[in-house]
Amino acid sequence: MFDVNGILNALTNDPNTRKTAAVGAGAGAAGLAAGLLMGKSGRKMLGKTAKYGAVAAIGGLAYHAWSKSRQTPAPTAPVPQSAEYEAAPEQSAFLPPPTDEAAQDDLGKALVRAMIAAAKADGKIDATEKEQIFARLNDMPLDADAKAFVFDELSAPLDIDKVVSGAKTPEQAAEVYAASLVAIEADTAAEKAYLQMLAARLGLDEAFVSEVHASAGAAPLA
Repeated sequence: MFDVNGILNALTNDPNTRKTAAVGAGAGAAGLAAGLLMGKSGRKMLGKTAKYGAVAAIGGLAYHAWSKSRQTPAPTAPVPQSAEYEAAPEQSAFLPPPTDEAAQDDLGKALVRAMIAAAKADGKIDATEKEQIFARLNDMPLDADAKAFVFDELSAPLDIDKVVSGAKTPEQAAEVYAASLVAIEADTAAEKAYLQMLAARLGLDEAFVSEVHASAGAAPLA
């Protein structure tokens, strides 16, 4: 089974990468190595990923924002303020059945791919920084398949088509966007442009996008 929790735990708990991420000109790339969930909103989610698992925590964020954005009457423009939410409900469209290992693997890969792509959005990861990330990842306690997946995704050029293709349902589209959002600070023009394009390609409405940013404590796109 694809170890999405192992990947994210390894990348968020390595003390050397955390230290490197805090200083120096390579902080952008080191931030990816220190944690795919190390954007501002991602740091707030770390406790939930430890408690529920990464997929359920990201699914919970997407489910919470999805539900709020569909309230009647429609909510007014939310203020960026992180909300309390639980894991995505079991037997909902936001979590594959526990017995469907293939579906769980597919969603886990789609979310990790989305995070890595979002971290590339500002173009800060050059060849030297990739090699440094590879060296650190190679020393982390991940199985060969998980390392190969991360290496391949980091090496490949940014491909939004591939990210979008990982969302098989509207609910998964919401989760892919939520994963992308928590992976970055979402405060540069390049990152905001990427998120705007991603939301459009995923077919997400403005109400959901506004709500997921507010729920994650992230700045709005506008």
